[in-house]
Amino acid sequence: MNERSNFVGALLALAAFGIFSTHDVVLKYLGASFGPFQIVFFTVLFAFPMTTLMLIRDSSDGNLRPRHPWWVALRSLASVLAGVAAFHAFSVLPLAQAYAIIFAMPLLITILAIPILGESVRIHRWAAVVVGLIGVVVVMRPGQTTLGLGHLAALTCAISGALASVIVRKIGREERSIVLMLYPLMANFFLMILILPFVYVPVQLVDLGGFGLMAVLAFAANLLLIAAYKNGEAAVIAPMQYSQIIWALIFGLLLFDEVPDLTTFVGVGIIVASGMYIVLREGRSDTSENQPVLRTRSRPGMPSVVRVGSQLKPEERDRTLGED
Repeated sequence: MNERSNFVGALLALAAFGIFSTHDVVLKYLGASFGPFQIVFFTVLFAFPMTTLMLIRDSSDGNLRPRHPWWVALRSLASVLAGVAAFHAFSVLPLAQAYAIIFAMPLLITILAIPILGESVRIHRWAAVVVGLIGVVVVMRPGQTTLGLGHLAALTCAISGALASVIVRKIGREERSIVLMLYPLMANFFLMILILPFVYVPVQLVDLGGFGLMAVLAFAANLLLIAAYKNGEAAVIAPMQYSQIIWALIFGLLLFDEVPDLTTFVGVGIIVASGMYIVLREGRSDTSENQPVLRTRSRPGMPSVVRVGSQLKPEERDRTLGED
C-alpha cells in the first residue's frame, strides 16, 4: 500500500465523515419535531431500496438462516438500540458533546473484546482506556451539569455500537455478510412499526424530504467510506472519524448557537487522544491478535446503511498497517 493510496483513502474518509456530520445536522432539525423511533422508521424506509441493491450483491452460497442465531439476535438488538440512542442524542445534545461521548466506543470495544474475543489487552491499551473514560467523565461533568436522557442515550449508543462491532468480529468469518446486514435492518423496521402507533406525529411533505435526505446522505457517506477502505490502510482511515468534531464545532456554532466551553474541549481532547492511541497500537500487528477497533469500519448508530466491511474483498478487509 503506497502513500498516494493512503492519501486518497484519507481524503475519501474525510469527505464521508463530513457528509455524515451533515446527516446529523438534518437529524438534529428533525429531532425538534419527531421522536427517535419515528425518525429511525422513516430513514430505514427511505434507505431500503438503496440498501437492497447492496444486499443482493452477496453471491456466497447458503441461505438466510444464521449459523450463530443467538449472537446474530444480540447484535441485531444492539444495532437497533445504538441507532435509536444515537438519533436521540443528536436531537437533544450539542453536537460536539454527542460526538465526544459516542467517540468512547473504541475504548468500550477494547474492554468487550476481552470476554467475547479472548483479546489480551496489555498495560498500554488499558492505560489509554482509563484515560479515555476519564475524558468522558470530564465531558459529562456529573455534579456540575444536569445529566439527562441525551447523555444516557449517547453512552448507550457507544456501548451498543461497541457490542455490535465485537460480535461481528467474533462471528463475521462464519456468517454470510447478507445475514449480518439483513437481520439488523429488518429488526429496525419491524420494531419501529410496533412502536410507531404510540409515538407518531403527523408528517408534512417537507419533513418527508428531510427523512429522504438523511437516507441519501447516509448512503452516500457509506459509499465514500467503503471507497476509503478500498484505497487506504485501516490505521490511516480510522482516525479520520475524529474530524467530525471539527464539523460539530462549525455546524454547532453557525446553525445552533452552540459554543463548547473549555471543559468540553479538554474532555474531547482526552477522548480523541486515547482513541487514536488505541488505533495506532492495534496497527502494530504484534500488539493485538484480533484488532477489534481497527476492524470496526462502520459508523455507529446508522440503522439505514450496510456494514462497510461486508462490501470489501477479503484482502481489503485483512489489510493492516505496514502490509502491502
